[in-house]
Amino acid sequence: MEVFGPVPSRRLGQSLGINHIPPKTCSYACIYCQLGQTQNLSVSRNIYTDPEMLRRQVNQKLGQVRASGQTVDYLTFVPDGEPTLDSRLGQAIRQLKVYKTPIAVISNASLIWREDVQDDLAEADWVSLKVDAATERLWKRINRPHRSLQLPAILTGSERFARRYSGCLVTETMLVAGYNDEPEQVEAIARQIGRIRPKTAYLLVPTRPPAESYVHKPTLERLRMVGRTIAAIADVPVSITDQDENAADFFFGQNVLIDLLQTLAVHPVREDVMQILITERGLDPIVLNRLLEQKLILSSVYDGRTYYRKNIQAEEARHMADDLHENG
Repeated sequence: MEVFGPVPSRRLGQSLGINHIPPKTCSYACIYCQLGQTQNLSVSRNIYTDPEMLRRQVNQKLGQVRASGQTVDYLTFVPDGEPTLDSRLGQAIRQLKVYKTPIAVISNASLIWREDVQDDLAEADWVSLKVDAATERLWKRINRPHRSLQLPAILTGSERFARRYSGCLVTETMLVAGYNDEPEQVEAIARQIGRIRPKTAYLLVPTRPPAESYVHKPTLERLRMVGRTIAAIADVPVSITDQDENAADFFFGQNVLIDLLQTLAVHPVREDVMQILITERGLDPIVLNRLLEQKLILSSVYDGRTYYRKNIQAEEARHMADDLHENG
């Protein structure tokens, strides 16, 4: 369990992230996932969080951030997997309400048909539900779900949750060229979003290296067409988010390497941003090469730019980073 950031969020401003799920444990294996291939495809809810320990970690991180003069807009459950797989999610949210900071959960909605999942999500102030597809064939192609999941149950579960939820509900649709940006698919997605009635329908495009190399973002013209179609059919506000972040948007505490690796576990960082972060935080530039040599982080190129992310298969990542910090 790791608390990282705050990091810039395209929807939530400065977001203090909570990574409470084992690496790449998810109910989906989305073709566009920026964290690579799903290692453990699962729909089983298990105990992954100690709510009191999480509260202490958040308290410590909030103290560091506030001491630096910065602010946190949201405490966000955004692990490198599906957050609702944690059976203590609701308890954890309740523990964190003491900080009077809005709590967000970004979910792929795969378990929203379950009453206990709806109960847990209802505790949050802001919930995002994924709507990448509204037809069975496309859903299986783009999200590659666990074989036990049923799309009709997910769609009706999303609608049922929307009717009972009193917080800010939004939807999120990741658009992939040649998949869910075609007119017929867009119209089906728009009708489903209309049934959910979110406060905002967010349209995203892949801005970091995806799990599959054949994934590409739609053209700007196509992206605008999708936005117009969804706004017209769903009759809800649409927000298109296709921008990356800047170095100034990130926060790191005293142990820069640990904070950096925690961030890279869920948020790949562009090469130019990484170079600035390392330099401005007083680290020797050679540290980046050493992290790559030790396979603590991986690099990949997407859309002509190099990105870095944590190697989640590195068993001793945290300990090795400590050694680098002490000897670097």
